[in-house]
Amino acid sequence: MGVGKSTVGRVLAERLGTTFRDTDTDIVETAGKEISEIFIDEGEPHFRELEKQAVRTAVAGHHGVLALGGGAILDPDTRALLAGLPVIFLEMGVAEAVKRTGLDAPRPLLAVNPRQRWRELMEQRRPLYTEVARAVVTTEGRTPDEVADAVMDALELKKA
Repeated sequence: MGVGKSTVGRVLAERLGTTFRDTDTDIVETAGKEISEIFIDEGEPHFRELEKQAVRTAVAGHHGVLALGGGAILDPDTRALLAGLPVIFLEMGVAEAVKRTGLDAPRPLLAVNPRQRWRELMEQRRPLYTEVARAVVTTEGRTPDEVADAVMDALELKKA
């Protein structure tokens, strides 16, 4: 959360001369409401099912840069779908996450004790991220352009 997936994804897409897609945006458009509202109205399990479908649809039909929501890798089918694809795990520490997301942002999983909850989520998710990632790129202390450079280097990509 707040690592810069969408911002860096757009920079990468522009550099590569391709399109950008964000599955969180797809979910909001499909559901007709914000993710925080989905969590409140239908609960996290319903959101995760929407997320799983959004990732499946995007991977099958989108051939540009794709940003996935931070919890997408919780689903084993999604992890299997990502196997062998050029996945990058963008990482940062909790202090940077707090600076970027703030403590009052509408992020349902960080509603109570955000610092502790962020740490718990990362402890749970980090092994899953690294399982599917071809490379890990830190975003701390870097601009989106610098992160995009690091991603392109990690994937050995050339600008369009």
